[in-house]
Amino acid sequence: MDYREFSVPSLTHDTSYPRRSEVPGGRRRKDWSCLLVVASLVGAFGSSFLYGYNLSVVNAPTQYIKAFYNDTWEKRHGHPIDPDTLTLLWSVTVSIFAIGGLVGTIMVKMVANVLGRKSTLLVNNGFAISAALLMAFSLQAESLEMLIMGRFLMGVDGGIALSVLPMYLNEISPKEIRGSMGQVTAIFICIGVFSGQLLGLPELLGKESTWPYLFGVIIFPAVVQLVSLPFLPESPHYLLFEKQDEAGAVKAFQKFLGKADVAREVEEALAESHVQKNLHLVSTLELLRDPFVRWQLITVIITMACYQLCGLNAIWFYTSSIFGKAGIPQANIPYITLSTGGIETLASIFSGLVIERLGRRPLLIGGFLLMALFFGTLTVTLSLQDRAPWVPYLSIVCILAIIASFCSGPGGIPFILTGEFFQQSQRPAAFMIAGTVNWLSNFAVGLLFPFIQKSLDSYCFLVFASICIIGAVYFYFVLPETKNRTHAEISQAFAKRNKAQPPKEKSTPL
Repeated sequence: MDYREFSVPSLTHDTSYPRRSEVPGGRRRKDWSCLLVVASLVGAFGSSFLYGYNLSVVNAPTQYIKAFYNDTWEKRHGHPIDPDTLTLLWSVTVSIFAIGGLVGTIMVKMVANVLGRKSTLLVNNGFAISAALLMAFSLQAESLEMLIMGRFLMGVDGGIALSVLPMYLNEISPKEIRGSMGQVTAIFICIGVFSGQLLGLPELLGKESTWPYLFGVIIFPAVVQLVSLPFLPESPHYLLFEKQDEAGAVKAFQKFLGKADVAREVEEALAESHVQKNLHLVSTLELLRDPFVRWQLITVIITMACYQLCGLNAIWFYTSSIFGKAGIPQANIPYITLSTGGIETLASIFSGLVIERLGRRPLLIGGFLLMALFFGTLTVTLSLQDRAPWVPYLSIVCILAIIASFCSGPGGIPFILTGEFFQQSQRPAAFMIAGTVNWLSNFAVGLLFPFIQKSLDSYCFLVFASICIIGAVYFYFVLPETKNRTHAEISQAFAKRNKAQPPKEKSTPL
């Protein structure tokens, strides 16, 4: 299919459509249409919200799940479970979420291009609903395998969602609000974490008799997305380049942007796909070999690795044990933990409000440097916690500062950069590579952190501080600013480092 066959000129010269309104100085208004807001909220509530919820929901019922494992084991084998076996089962329960995520990520490239972005998100709800039912009835069925399998299926759901949702939001939003739109993914991850902590309080579902319902409530966001998303349009980029449905793409652009004249958006979509003669969906191996995107790919891999290995998931997974080590009474831990979710949500909202003003680079570099500073301070306070009664509370302040630093930049920008660095035909492969790194790193932290903590004691967070510093230094020297820039401009910024000029784009004469 020749891209030049698309009737961009006719769109541009169609005077029957009113031109987009402008403000003084010639700058176009950065309007969020009602449908863009709905699409971002519905998409994120049924996708990234569930990912965040499942990161934190295992904290509150830890002791009850371990007791359930012990009781089930004793009924089956006639003796209590060995402590090492129990630790292993618990580590598997936590970390198998990441294995499922890796499986979901590997599925993305094929499913997202066959079904489309919107339909993939719709089908993905099947994994969430199945997982919710398995985990909710695991106690009644006396089956620890149901709980572990449910965690795996939620991982598959998360792996698909964290690749397809940013892709969908990136492709439906104009470049002026692309960063803020992308931050919706991170904001709902944080809201999900906070919701898991809130519902895990003893006054709500964090009791021995009700902990399975903590996992059962997962079904509600999935059902909301399942019944809402069919009324939203498919990604216009997907319709234009992978379905060759020009009329459908134009209609989708018009609905999402709330205006009739979408000539500029269609032209930019063509330009950002290099206006190649033939549409060619790039395979993962082809992307890895492509010299024109070598440093973009390296940057995405390092960004995703730092996103997981910076240590925040260690805090999310093991908040209770960290606060216990900090000297906080056991009865107070659920409420202190709740504050971390609130700080995450506020920091991510702040990032969404300022990202189009400050840009990606300052938020990402500054966030990692601040995390390194507070990880170092946390190491000192944990080492001196017996010296004064106020020191443990200083540890809490450090943990909250680490979370705020993460969510103000590193928590959402990696997903935005993956969408911005690559053209339409490369995006599915790029998100698969980024997602693979993301989930493998997530699995490594979930599985290894208890042993790292046991071996290094209070010095374990220096490992994460080092990773944050390495990441910040790399981004300072390599990462260009991508705010309000087209794919062609971003590619040109990487061209010198790639030692290869991107292919010249062919523009359609007006």
